Amino acid sequence: MLNFSEKRIRGPAGWKPSAAGAALRLAAAAAAAALLLAACGEADPPPSGGPAEPAGESAAPSAQVELTPVKAGAYDAPPMAQAEFHGAEAATNGSAWIDTSAAAEGYVAAAVLSEKRVKFQVVKGDMTCNYDLASDGEPRIFPLNGGDGEYLLRIMENVAENRYAEVFSAVCEAELKDEFQPFIRPNVYVDYDSGSACVKKSAELAREAGDQIGLVSAVYDYICGSVVYDAQKAEGVTKGYLPDPDATFKSGEGICFDYASLAAAMLRSQGIPTKLICGYVSPDGLYHAWNMFYTDETGWVTVEYKVSGPSWNRLDLTFSAGGADAQFVGDGDNYSDVYVY
Repeated sequence: MLNFSEKRIRGPAGWKPSAAGAALRLAAAAAAAALLLAACGEADPPPSGGPAEPAGESAAPSAQVELTPVKAGAYDAPPMAQAEFHGAEAATNGSAWIDTSAAAEGYVAAAVLSEKRVKFQVVKGDMTCNYDLASDGEPRIFPLNGGDGEYLLRIMENVAENRYAEVFSAVCEAELKDEFQPFIRPNVYVDYDSGSACVKKSAELAREAGDQIGLVSAVYDYICGSVVYDAQKAEGVTKGYLPDPDATFKSGEGICFDYASLAAAMLRSQGIPTKLICGYVSPDGLYHAWNMFYTDETGWVTVEYKVSGPSWNRLDLTFSAGGADAQFVGDGDNYSDVYVY
């Protein structure tokens, strides 16, 4: 039986960017061999609008990554932003629940009891995202990644092969507190809470980081030095795969989806807005996952790719851990964002 007594799904509230100026420099050794790197998923994204099911990724050659922290001292992280399912406030038909009570904080939650495979669909204008929803009543958190406006939310059961029929729906008029809200909290693809091992490690790194950029540097350095690309896992990943940041943290292995989820968990938990993005990377059109983080601190360098803040800045841990050269990092034009979580 589903218990609706304020079930916490993962994650802490409030975010305020620091005003400290800083610069982050990254030197990555280029791989000598031709790179068949991190082709995360199918050649094309799935029609559902969710991330492609990762399959057939290639192992990356190793490379040494060196980062120089900006300054010593503790980064003063804000309280961790929470994401919770509020069952008492959810709309329901008796077997399906949609909670829109936290729309201003950039997310909705849903739960369902069903004997069939279930999808949760988020529609806003031309954007449609379909997510797997547990059919055993376990609530899941979904980002309102289209910003302010009206969202159609639908719970849909599988009726035949790839066909789904609506069993319950709700309309949500969202007015976010700010644009960062969906990206400072846990969700179905970035699942963590205050007890997560990766969150505790990030808090440990923050104590020596100095500022936002220093923490990004420390998290980047830690993941690139601690997580290796798992080619065997990439070959066997099945439809509906969900990354688990703590599992990646503890095993030290993962595919690009795992890298991006872990980085997002570690940075979001310390108040740094971080997007998990699925899309394409040229010149080979690889379907891939990476991150973008936001800071009002200035500048960081990844091979030939440099960005100055305040802005969203690209962070590709898979390629960096694997030693990707400038043809993959480039000037940013070769990254095509498709889905943002």
